[in-house]
Amino acid sequence: MSAIRLSVETLLSPAETAFAEALAEHVRATTGQGPSPAEVLSWRNSLPVLAEDLMEAGLREVTLLAEYKLPLTSRRVDVVLAGVHPETRADSYVVVELKQWTQAELSELGDHLVLTGGRELLHPAEQVRRYGEYLVDFLDVLTPESVATVAYLHDAMHFDVADLVADDLFTGDGRGKFRSFLRSRLAPASGEAAADRLLRSAVAPSRQLMAHAAKEIREREQFTLLDEQQVAFELVMRAVDTEEKRVVIVTGGPGSGKSVIALSLLGELFRQGRTALHATGSKSFTQTMQRYPGKGSTRIKNLFVYFNSLTDAKPDGLDVLVCDEAHRIRETSSNRFTRAEKRTGRPQLDELLSAARVPVFLLDEHQVVRPGELGTVHAIESFATSKGYAVSHVSLDEQFRCGGSRNYERWVLDLVGLSGEGPSPWTGDPDFEVRLAAGPAELESILREKPGTARMTAGYCWPWSDPKSDLTLVDDVVIGDWARPWNVKKDRAVGDAPPSMLWATEPAGFGQVGCVYTAQGFEYDWAGVILGPDLTVRDGVLATVRGANRDPAFKSAKSVPDAEFDQLVRNVYKVLLTRGMRGTVLYAVDPAVRELLAGLVP
Repeated sequence: MSAIRLSVETLLSPAETAFAEALAEHVRATTGQGPSPAEVLSWRNSLPVLAEDLMEAGLREVTLLAEYKLPLTSRRVDVVLAGVHPETRADSYVVVELKQWTQAELSELGDHLVLTGGRELLHPAEQVRRYGEYLVDFLDVLTPESVATVAYLHDAMHFDVADLVADDLFTGDGRGKFRSFLRSRLAPASGEAAADRLLRSAVAPSRQLMAHAAKEIREREQFTLLDEQQVAFELVMRAVDTEEKRVVIVTGGPGSGKSVIALSLLGELFRQGRTALHATGSKSFTQTMQRYPGKGSTRIKNLFVYFNSLTDAKPDGLDVLVCDEAHRIRETSSNRFTRAEKRTGRPQLDELLSAARVPVFLLDEHQVVRPGELGTVHAIESFATSKGYAVSHVSLDEQFRCGGSRNYERWVLDLVGLSGEGPSPWTGDPDFEVRLAAGPAELESILREKPGTARMTAGYCWPWSDPKSDLTLVDDVVIGDWARPWNVKKDRAVGDAPPSMLWATEPAGFGQVGCVYTAQGFEYDWAGVILGPDLTVRDGVLATVRGANRDPAFKSAKSVPDAEFDQLVRNVYKVLLTRGMRGTVLYAVDPAVRELLAGLVP
């Protein structure tokens, strides 16, 4: 169940306090974390007030769905009122945002922002309007006509929030108007059947949303598919048209066009009215896809989700699920916050394969960089075959990001020991530059002088501190007298430094050193790569040094054996070395690695 079902009588009973415990248990079960004391207090204060208004309005039979979890997200709506429309007698729903604010005013920092308690927050009427729009976009039992939204500031007087004028916002001294609003949307009749239908509704993008997304994506993103890219596109569309269950796996190196295929598919599928979602296991990549293809439209952003959003997806409920960066697939969708009873052990791959009639996996097997990631062709093919699903595999091995230089891609695989061959000399390519720097300061200087975009990255061989109290970053990456900070850890900017998911795409990302988790999936013109002390040379080839690596994910030899650690570190450097489209500048901390590179790069 995605909400706790409550009645007016339950909330108004003087001896009844169990509803707060039930809500707390629901939040723990759906998020893996318990509610804060302030959240529990807000339930105790706000829900009985709403119940009293329903009682006074003659709507005691309306069903309250509290802490309703928006499908495919971690967001929760305070209350959805389920009932019958007084005129049409059809199912009718009112989405309610409850606020205990006593004062608020419009902010000068944004059209939809308000200032309350010293914080900038989204206008509550805008907040709940978007919740309602999202529900209509993703639940097939809903229509725009069946859903109304309202913000209720029951502790505020109109004078104290006069700036926040909106037709769907009510205050404590306007309870009569609020009750009239409720009566205009809900009849004095049981809401149980409407609540049942809402809770059982299939989850999929609506036709209106798909039409909107098709227009936006196709007009905003103009793509030409080449060779195998077009083959992959047509394989997917053919499977959709023939109504068959088919798994499509698309493999390719960096810059081979996997995400171009993804967006092309989404644009065409939405144009045809087919249901589809884009999913990844990368927070930075998902949020960047939300930011750019969905730019200017919150609704389109909602079509880009995470792998673990699909744990409860209806089998074959979507026509197509595009799993981008599929090398990030994990063993299960559980994490450290998942409660024991929710750890079903169901493979994440099973969830993804089940969610759509045509699941599409876009991946690069050499980009598995964290323990527990298992998105490989063999794993996907084996699991799909065991389920009786047909499988098609397309390799995009003719197109590469690195200036079209297959020579550089092979040179990197040789260098980091992923090709089965030893390091080979760089023989040059007129379309791609490889250059050594004498030190990190020179590497940074070279990048500053290059036209286009540039970023510095490094192996995870230095500590990664939280920002200082004055909101500046700590210069953790120290090499001699040169020091720079890592990119921002979290989703909020620190000073002039952009949040982690925008490090690769915002100009202010230059000057911080990126790690593999923020660089993976992105590209820029010039890549500056610092090979850390977790690489050395043995018998003429690169070898990994476990003791020099500082990645918390690798710290335990018991959970990450030496052989797996070795493979993952090589994959990390392969990713970092293949982010540049026009060239790469290299510096190695270990003297033996510098000597090896000097013998390979003229």
